Amino acid sequence: MSSKKEQPAAGQGVGFVKGLGVLSATNIVIGSMIGSGIFLAPSIMAGFVENTSTIVLLWIVGGLLTVIGALSLGELAAAYPRAGGQYVFLREAFSPLWGFLYGWGLFFIIQTGFIAAVSIAFAKYLGVFFPALGEGNVLLALPIKFDLAFIHFTYRVAISSATLVSIACIAFLTGINILGVKTGALVQNIFTIAKMAAILVLVAVAFALARGDFKNFLPLLKPTVPQAAKLTLFAAAAVAMSKALFAYDSWYTVTFVAEEVKRPKRDIPLAMLLGTGAVTLLYTLATAAYFYIIPITQAAGIKENRIASEVAVRLMGSPGLTFITLAVLISTFGCVNGLILSGARVYYAMAKDGLFFRSNNRLHPQFKTPHLALLFQGIWSVILTLTGTFSDLLTYTAFASLLFNSLTIIGLIVLRFKKPELERPYKVWLYPVLPLLYLVIALFFIVFIIIGDPLNSIKGLVLIGIGIFAYLYWRRKSGRRPITSLK
Repeated sequence: MSSKKEQPAAGQGVGFVKGLGVLSATNIVIGSMIGSGIFLAPSIMAGFVENTSTIVLLWIVGGLLTVIGALSLGELAAAYPRAGGQYVFLREAFSPLWGFLYGWGLFFIIQTGFIAAVSIAFAKYLGVFFPALGEGNVLLALPIKFDLAFIHFTYRVAISSATLVSIACIAFLTGINILGVKTGALVQNIFTIAKMAAILVLVAVAFALARGDFKNFLPLLKPTVPQAAKLTLFAAAAVAMSKALFAYDSWYTVTFVAEEVKRPKRDIPLAMLLGTGAVTLLYTLATAAYFYIIPITQAAGIKENRIASEVAVRLMGSPGLTFITLAVLISTFGCVNGLILSGARVYYAMAKDGLFFRSNNRLHPQFKTPHLALLFQGIWSVILTLTGTFSDLLTYTAFASLLFNSLTIIGLIVLRFKKPELERPYKVWLYPVLPLLYLVIALFFIVFIIIGDPLNSIKGLVLIGIGIFAYLYWRRKSGRRPITSLK
């Protein structure tokens, strides 16, 4: 570790408050990862892969992939402890265009897509206590038609009571994070600890008190998939994995707030390792507990895929439903908070480089937060809640995120050759084995996610591709001034 006092680099956001220690940084990782996925995704996955052990294995592989990604990205985070995370890494490894495309994808697909999906899950579970807040209670339906030459597009935007709840959740937490990074971190710490405790309680009760059946996990690789899906085994497994990867995603968000971490060169790599390792263990235990209680033949048919609720009811009856519903509400609320807190820092960094709306480069004069970037993020997240379904958001956000994570790992290798003199307080273990292993596994799932769900994969690629034109526009608007590079 370097003992030199860190100086603000050119382009660095002077004015941020360094208010995050290693505990808060780790809780940002864990809190941003654990949202709605682990409570719903195993049931969705059972609709693609009719084998319990294979599903558990997918969660283990997804966790190992995430940990390897965290170990690899930790090297870049320690070398470039600046607001913006992967936007900065890709800019330095390749060019400003690639950094911009990541930030563009993050704003229009990845971060805001996750915020929208998790806030929708929050509303869905709140409907357990207040049935009037369900998605079926449609308050307003608006048909949208688009006709141009050979393109004919019709879409129906349905605004339900659940939609209003998800919008209110996004608006409230956006306001909380405008009030300061310490306020947002306090909310994150409280809700992260609570959600981890709830999952551990459910797992402990399932294995200690229930009469489940370990035979549910055999045989290991029974090659069966639902005939209705009409997918090959690999394609079905990849689409199922996309649901797990959604639950594992956002492990990199702590790199976005690097300038607000007290000792970023040490604490960010450590937080990513601790956070991803803890979540991998929790997810694997939770999935195993679910299928210990519920056979695979019943899992896919659970109403609204609420597999955690079904397990809790079988274990504890009506009190179990109350317990798990509260746990999911805490989890999703905390997850949305972590995503909102971290994402705006990327748009702030882009705006500093003249590659986003210029107003986004301002910090609030009192709270020292990128308040306008937070507002922009909140508005687009609300729009996505109006236009996307939960399952579709899972697929194309996870796909786009995996694509850029893989590109960033390639950037790690490129920078080893491009900037061998760069100070690296932490270096990834077993280089280049771990980065290359990540790329091989990720490439497999990228290819088969496209095969298994081409529509939502193409949506993600098209939105990213549009970013090229946006990049050219902002470069021209900024007078083609040189983009800041961190030496």
